[in-house]
Amino acid sequence: MLRSIHKKKLAPEGYVYATYGHPKYLKHAIASVVSLRRYDQERPVALVCAEKHKQILEEHGLTDIFDVIHILESDRASIVGFKHNIHEYLFFEKNLFLDSDMIWCKNPDPLWQSFKPYTFTVTGTQVSDNFFGGPKNIGVIKDILLRRRKRTLKHFGLTYLSRVQTGMIYAQDFGMTKKVCELAQKMLDRKNETHFRSRTLEQGRSEESCEWSIAMAMSKLNLPIFPWLQGHTSPQLDYIEDYTSHDPDFEYVVCTYYCDQFVYNLRGIQSKWLRSLLTKMVSLIPGKGDYLKATPYLLHFGWYHQKQPFFEFAEKTWHLLTSGKKEMIQTESKLIHGTNQ
Repeated sequence: MLRSIHKKKLAPEGYVYATYGHPKYLKHAIASVVSLRRYDQERPVALVCAEKHKQILEEHGLTDIFDVIHILESDRASIVGFKHNIHEYLFFEKNLFLDSDMIWCKNPDPLWQSFKPYTFTVTGTQVSDNFFGGPKNIGVIKDILLRRRKRTLKHFGLTYLSRVQTGMIYAQDFGMTKKVCELAQKMLDRKNETHFRSRTLEQGRSEESCEWSIAMAMSKLNLPIFPWLQGHTSPQLDYIEDYTSHDPDFEYVVCTYYCDQFVYNLRGIQSKWLRSLLTKMVSLIPGKGDYLKATPYLLHFGWYHQKQPFFEFAEKTWHLLTSGKKEMIQTESKLIHGTNQ
């Protein structure tokens, strides 16, 4: 579809966002790019979007926020439709595909350097737990007792399964990226042969997940994941209200990062008192309670019950842009950009 773009890249490095459906998702991508421009005003940004979203940009005079605007075909307007076909959207020599519900927190130059050894990778952890692609409640115990995860791996000839977080995907090799995408789609087509559950069964989710299928494809192709929990150099960290300090515009962000992965994983517990109690109990073991304060490259609002601050930031950004204050935002971005060099 984009073979001409594959042959002639538009830039050495660039960012790719995708939006479709409700216009609010376009607002989210715009807010993310505005935060990006505080730190990186050089690398281009491509938007793959529904025709309606392009029309909205044109109506409000906001097309110049993106360097490339490409119309998303209707059969690609879904999570798996897009992310299982990202090989069709390699606009740049090196591409960083991003979810729209993310805010940039610091200069991404070192991040780009760390991606260089990879032909294709996705942020994640080397080993997935039973919750990955499985029940997010007490039902996971049944999966554990019946060893469903292990049976899935054996059935597909896999020796390991990583936990991938596809909010950040890096791709610079067309051939390898296409292999991953096509194999991931085949894995999804064979869903009935796995223990994975549909993500649509989760609260607030209306689309199927692409993550477990991409994780299986990467395992089959023996491709390494890009560790997303790296302390001070973490590519992205989840926004959890109790763990995150920030100003209203997210220009200054600091996250509490527990050094022990088990303790840090407790952040997913919605109940504040239960999360705090378990953290204190486990922290009685020497070293388990150690934590540091880190600023990730990206703050990801991936948890359904933690998205409200991002929604407010996106609406505020949209209001400023559409009320004739775009120049003010651009000036602020240049000032912040200058202080982060």
